[in-house]
Amino acid sequence: MPARMYSVGALLAFLVPALALAWPVDLAVSLEAGKERFHKLSVVDWVEVEDASVATAEVLPGSNELLLTGQSPGRTLLLLYAEGRFAVWRLNVGVPPEDPAPRLAAARKACPDLKATEGAERALSATVKDAGCRSALMELLRTDAYVARELELTLDVAVLQEQLASMVSALQPLGLEARYSGAGMVLSGSATPETHRRALWELFRRSVGRVPLEDRVEVKAPEAPDAGPAVKEEAPIPVEVLPPPKRKRKQR
Repeated sequence: MPARMYSVGALLAFLVPALALAWPVDLAVSLEAGKERFHKLSVVDWVEVEDASVATAEVLPGSNELLLTGQSPGRTLLLLYAEGRFAVWRLNVGVPPEDPAPRLAAARKACPDLKATEGAERALSATVKDAGCRSALMELLRTDAYVARELELTLDVAVLQEQLASMVSALQPLGLEARYSGAGMVLSGSATPETHRRALWELFRRSVGRVPLEDRVEVKAPEAPDAGPAVKEEAPIPVEVLPPPKRKRKQR
């Protein structure tokens, strides 16, 4: 009996931000150091930049407009979250795209049925049957060669289990759980906003291909620090104010 496969490509339409998409990124954006660029989003709750020394991102108050500012030459990632789902963009500040040719050659060797097209209809498809193919694809998809909507992967169930084990090991210290439901990922538990963001970064970094996410995490605001025991105020000590002494008149 052949091993079961899960098709995880083209499951959902490409929306920004609408999916939890792992390597590759959803969008590659080029910036210039010291200059701003605006993006209008359909919906967004918050954003987080991996390395703020390379670029910064800010959601403008009262709108879904995103302000990106290049800070210094380099590459970094931007996490966008909205309505229980997230996306990741790559921000390139004054850095030319990487040459994917060596990594593409390695991926072709590790994934025999890999098909890649260039140009206006750029796309990549492959069957991921083992860890070697998954590793080679992950290295390729970290480059600017493809974005998530151009990908069509079919993962063997053993590869999905290996990928899930990697996620679970990263999420357990954060107090969160992950499991597959079909080809989708279900994330659950309770976390602070900071821990929740760390978990989303881990899901992205440890996945290859498109992974629709069902985010069931209960995000709680961190507790206010204990101010310590209340200090009892003592009653003020009464002070009697005496009138100034009378001056005696000098006799002539």
